[in-house]
Amino acid sequence: MAKNKIVLAYSGGLDTSVILTWLKETYDAEIITFTADIGQKEELDGLEEKAIATGASKVYIDDLRDEFARDFIYPMFQAGALYEGQYLLGTSIARPLIAKRMVEIARKEGAIAIAHGATGKGNDQVRFELTAASLAPDIQVIAPWRSEEFRAQFPGRAEMIAYAEKHGIPVQASAAKSYSMDRNLLHISFESGMLEDPWFDASADASKDMYVLSVSPEDAPNEAELVELAFEQGDCVAINGERMSPLQVMETLNELGGKHGIGRIDMVENRFVGMKSRGVYETPGGAILFTAHRKMESLTMDREVMHLRDSLIPQYSSIVYNGFWFAPERLAIQALVTESQKHVTGTVRLKLYKGNVIGAGVQSPLSLYNPDIATMEADPSQAYDQNDATGFIHLHALRLKVASGVHGTSVHGAKLEQVKVES
Repeated sequence: MAKNKIVLAYSGGLDTSVILTWLKETYDAEIITFTADIGQKEELDGLEEKAIATGASKVYIDDLRDEFARDFIYPMFQAGALYEGQYLLGTSIARPLIAKRMVEIARKEGAIAIAHGATGKGNDQVRFELTAASLAPDIQVIAPWRSEEFRAQFPGRAEMIAYAEKHGIPVQASAAKSYSMDRNLLHISFESGMLEDPWFDASADASKDMYVLSVSPEDAPNEAELVELAFEQGDCVAINGERMSPLQVMETLNELGGKHGIGRIDMVENRFVGMKSRGVYETPGGAILFTAHRKMESLTMDREVMHLRDSLIPQYSSIVYNGFWFAPERLAIQALVTESQKHVTGTVRLKLYKGNVIGAGVQSPLSLYNPDIATMEADPSQAYDQNDATGFIHLHALRLKVASGVHGTSVHGAKLEQVKVES
């Protein structure tokens, strides 16, 4: 009789290696591992051999980098997403893609469940499982860290290492790095360990070895570098005149940004599950792309369309952060975003210097900026009559005058004396 199949999101680290064997024993199941190549680079080396040696019956390592850049990163950047004013959502946006592919593999292999190694305290469990609920509500999700049996068996790292040794699981566990790290095409995140102390200075010289994608701003070149990004309908399509795919754009910008110490963020954020957590992020290419896109919009996007889209940024960012990528509300907002980007076309020039992304020029054949109208000199087009501003101000001041007459006037809560104007 054929065994049931479970598709496991597999990284090759201690946790998922132990989970692979634990699932196989606990559920008497055939374990198929899945690893998404979304830009981890050397972290993928030897992963297939390790999974097979640990007991996987089949291994999927799928290159999803193009899809990740094109269908996830780019639409999110069109929306101007920025969680709590700082976080460019590098981990958040990767999870729905991983879960989507897991569901596809589960369908293909006839698996009864998918499994992940996300803890019960984090956001990733929510992101994986909400994606699965949206795309395959009939497929079971197994989350070992939310199992009392699993937690009782593995109360700490020492027990996991002992289990791995007992079962011949080929993992290398080291206490040299107390923090955890998650890497993809958009960013690297660092959490836990010494970073759990919010007073710990992650920018200090002693922490330099932690960073992977970027040099510290202090060590960045002393000469600024100019870079030009060309956009078509809200998407970056070329760098310095060379046409590129979304994947190539992200890889090129990561290299440029990392060289100049750009895109480091250290923040305490609000997790969806209710607690605060401290994270340090490297997003060099994303930081450049975010700034360039915003500057392109400033020249080409209608004011009211921009303000409407901007009003949705906190909601859209929370939707992505909380794992609702495939939810109807994200799709509805995305449709508005796509419409808003129709005329976001042109070229942005930026100056990269010691952690800073500085605007150095913007141009577009669809520019809404008219120097003849905006000039402080005489307006040769006669498109704007300054005398019209008098009535404009009077109209907008009317409700303020009415309210003042009814409620009186005050500054910071202090009543002002009514001043009688002499005729």
